[in-house]
Amino acid sequence: MAYLTTERQEGILIVTLDQPNEKVNKLNEALITEVQELLKQAEGEDIRGIILISGKENNFIAGADVEMLKNKQAPDEIEDLSRRGNELLLELENFDKPVVAAIHGSCMGGGLEVAMACHYRVASEHDKTVMAQPEVKLGLLPGGGGTQRLPRLIGIQNALTYLLTGKNIYPRKAYKLGLVDELTHKDAILTAAKEAVYRLSNEKFERKDKRSVLHQLMEGLSPLRKIIYSQARKRAQKESKGNYPAPPTIIDCVAEGYENGMRAGLKMESRMFGQLAATPESKAMVNLFFAMQGAKKNPNKEQAAKVQKIGVLGAGLMGSGIANVSANKGDYRVLLKDQNAGQAAEGKKHIWQDLESDRQKRIISSFERDRIASLVTATASYKGFQNVDLVIEAVFEDLDLKKSILKETEALLPENGIFASNTSSLPIRKIAKASERPEQVIGMHYFSPVPKMPLLEIITTDETADWVTATARQVGIQQGKHVIVVNDGPGFYTTRILSPFMNEALMLLEEGIAIKELDHHMKQFGFPVGPAALFDEVGIDVAAHITKVLSDLFGERGIEPSQKPTTLFEKGYKGKKNKKGFYQYEEKDGKTKKTNPNEEIYKYFGGARRTSMDAETVQQRMALTMINEAAWCLQEDILRNPTDGDLGAVLGLGFPPFLGGPFRYIDREGAGTIVERLESYQKEHGARFKPADVLKEYAKEDKKFHSDE
Repeated sequence: MAYLTTERQEGILIVTLDQPNEKVNKLNEALITEVQELLKQAEGEDIRGIILISGKENNFIAGADVEMLKNKQAPDEIEDLSRRGNELLLELENFDKPVVAAIHGSCMGGGLEVAMACHYRVASEHDKTVMAQPEVKLGLLPGGGGTQRLPRLIGIQNALTYLLTGKNIYPRKAYKLGLVDELTHKDAILTAAKEAVYRLSNEKFERKDKRSVLHQLMEGLSPLRKIIYSQARKRAQKESKGNYPAPPTIIDCVAEGYENGMRAGLKMESRMFGQLAATPESKAMVNLFFAMQGAKKNPNKEQAAKVQKIGVLGAGLMGSGIANVSANKGDYRVLLKDQNAGQAAEGKKHIWQDLESDRQKRIISSFERDRIASLVTATASYKGFQNVDLVIEAVFEDLDLKKSILKETEALLPENGIFASNTSSLPIRKIAKASERPEQVIGMHYFSPVPKMPLLEIITTDETADWVTATARQVGIQQGKHVIVVNDGPGFYTTRILSPFMNEALMLLEEGIAIKELDHHMKQFGFPVGPAALFDEVGIDVAAHITKVLSDLFGERGIEPSQKPTTLFEKGYKGKKNKKGFYQYEEKDGKTKKTNPNEEIYKYFGGARRTSMDAETVQQRMALTMINEAAWCLQEDILRNPTDGDLGAVLGLGFPPFLGGPFRYIDREGAGTIVERLESYQKEHGARFKPADVLKEYAKEDKKFHSDE
């Protein structure tokens, strides 16, 4: 079956992109071949021009087929693929008749590169239309001319912002930048594209330079451009801590193209695309990409019950966040309940503010904002809960409270109503003891802030029915989450592996490391925030609660966790929420901002005198506690597979993406090496570094957790 179909309309060749048997169009070798043949055939034809339009709903081209990249040998085969793609897009760019891209829906990566090689771009103003060059998130650079055409269209400084972050560009911003030439309604896109072909075939098109005067001045002179590149390199180094090879390489390719011409830039881009694909960082991030794709699919979708209405109990930060994604992403009707009408209304107000922020950024329209907001009803009563398919409880982490709410709610729910607890550590089986239908009780652990954090950890007990698990998973996917399913136990997976990591931070503080140095070392390792700052963000009161929940589990292995969270909590330390934690805080622009380390807290860690500690020792001690605990979770069947373990650690806890997750890291370093390091620390620091049996087994047999390594 052909990828492209063609039709002549009013002297214009309409080319429809519609990849067979796929929900979205992907840039692959079949498309490259068909476009090459199309251009050859169209060259001699009597046509006014060509329009590229998609046959898919809400999608132009979703990007390059990453599976294609994974099946190629890096660097040589990947470089060759990029080179062939670039030759094709030069042919498209130099075609002697107008070529117009009619863009509706997602136009990402290679898809945007195809569109940029066209002579004119018409885009729909629809909420679903979004453009980006997200290759940096895979440890790569755009390999189809993105490092050359994007700067030429929107300017070097604007382009570097998007090339180095992979951020989305929405239609109005794209038009303002000069990335697209015209905006229209999605139903008028073909008509607008035809008119563009006529205009371009009758007169020479001069694209307006939309850069600021300052940008034009700086980017027009080579010495000033060198300052731009230098500043960009400094920023990239600061943000990536030197852990990601793609950002400096992207800057090099942009500079090469500007200083030595586009063909030189394209040649370097193809070469570096191949080289980056061969790096361990890119391999880890590509594997993570596939894991994320898998977490967006429900293997038991056919078992899932239909959910139309969701009840959320608790309208605080977590509850309102869950209600937000349920309505905004999932399109569910939501009853948001709290103890009184004022608290419930406050929860809905937070949702409105988020939606209004999206409207101001032109991500959604006023109509869409109002429609989504209308799906959420704030209430102080259980009225309407008899029609709710799923209740998600998001109240304080107290077992008795959760059990009483389960009892209260279950009496009102329909027979097939599911009760889900959003708990970060309490065993679901203990909560389910209060239920008359324990098979319909499940854990749905969201991460804060819910609208931004991509992970949902679903927790099942021995009694949880398969259809209940399938339903909860489907709801999570509809909410826009990447879902992992784990088995029940104290702390489940994410909280359990975070606990020894945070405990080790307390041990290092006891040994004399300074707060700032500890956080600096772990950020250099690749974590987005340091452990001391994380204590304050999560809440020292929450950390004290988790320590209590997990103490018996770790006690069985001879580990004595630090009781400092409990001590600090009893002394009034809660972290950011009461501006009393490991850091000091100030109010600025209505927000609580972290300032300097709180040196008063040192009195609980041996006094104000601090000693500097070797970065690698700190990083390894911290990281290995999390990695080892992940192995214990796999050994004890909390985790169902290593892929979920990697995904949970990266998306839920900020484990460095370029390392791929705990199990990818073990495979990269070798299980034998990990065991040696753990045993060395065990001799020095005791039972908390005892390697999991599964690690020792893999070390002995020289096995890997992932067969594709």
